[in-house]
Amino acid sequence: MKTISRIAVVCAVASALSFAAPAQAKTKKALDIYFVDVEGGQATLIVTPAGQSMLVDTGWAGFEGRDADRIADAAKRAGISKIDYVWITHYHSDHVGGVPALVQKMKVGAFIDHGDNQEHTDPVNALYAAYAKAIGSSKHIVIKPGDHVPLKGVTIEALTANGEHVAKPLPGGGQANANCSVDADTPVDPTENARSAGFLLTYGKFRFLDLGDLTKKKEIELACPKNPIGTVDVYLTTHHGLFQSNSKAIVDAVAPRVAIMNNGAKKGGSPPAWQTIHDSPRLEDLWQLHYSIEGAKEHNTSEQLIANPDEKCTGQFLKLSAQSDGSFSVWNSRNDFSKNYAAKK
Repeated sequence: MKTISRIAVVCAVASALSFAAPAQAKTKKALDIYFVDVEGGQATLIVTPAGQSMLVDTGWAGFEGRDADRIADAAKRAGISKIDYVWITHYHSDHVGGVPALVQKMKVGAFIDHGDNQEHTDPVNALYAAYAKAIGSSKHIVIKPGDHVPLKGVTIEALTANGEHVAKPLPGGGQANANCSVDADTPVDPTENARSAGFLLTYGKFRFLDLGDLTKKKEIELACPKNPIGTVDVYLTTHHGLFQSNSKAIVDAVAPRVAIMNNGAKKGGSPPAWQTIHDSPRLEDLWQLHYSIEGAKEHNTSEQLIANPDEKCTGQFLKLSAQSDGSFSVWNSRNDFSKNYAAKK
């Protein structure tokens, strides 16, 4: 009898299950968020109950258009043929590199970013030039802290952009932060990471936070001495779960019920950051796009919450579906496992 490896079986099962969908999304109108696997970059597709969309970052360039293909597949599953807004957090290759390939596959209504590139190295200058060329004469919005994206039925407010942050507390924010001394001696980050455009999405009582690759110094500036955000339901771990980000000052302040880590097998999921997130005060579950090789057994979540448990079994995604009462579910496309999170009173 021919032997089939465990990895082959896992990948085959994943392929068969990837066309399924969580029951909640089939029966109710929901806010849907697709966490696309772009191998340690970011590509997060947000689709509102009204059918409007915003893509946060576009993954990498190259790989024969792999990341643009995966984004287009997520859009097809979501039933949309265009992306209303593409929000670029910053100009690093794993976030903006996929724009030229994406615009060849899908129509985009407008691009949102923090303004001109501020990291003047040859690679980043080249990425920014390719991005500017790709968007051409498309509508272009330079976002500033406090600005909103005009999507119906949801509120998306910029919290950080180009090294600045919101000056006033949001509804539910303004609490004193007890962890401001943690990482206080972190050096200034001169890269584009520190200029990441981050936002809070609110849908009724549901709150989702994405700060791009914001690094610790800027996280502390945002969250201290008072936390302007308040608590959130879901936190996309900053900077793919790398140790340069995810300070306790921000993680414990926003105290998510669920964290989702958009890491790759060999990028992100740093044990110190993973532990900080794992130990945050209200956390119920930590989901991961990949098993982290660096994290080993001690610093990875349970297998059923990982979209891609094997390094070469890639392309599976996580999908979140939220209701306006604050309840939500997360679904793993690889194994059809889903978990419901009831609304909190």
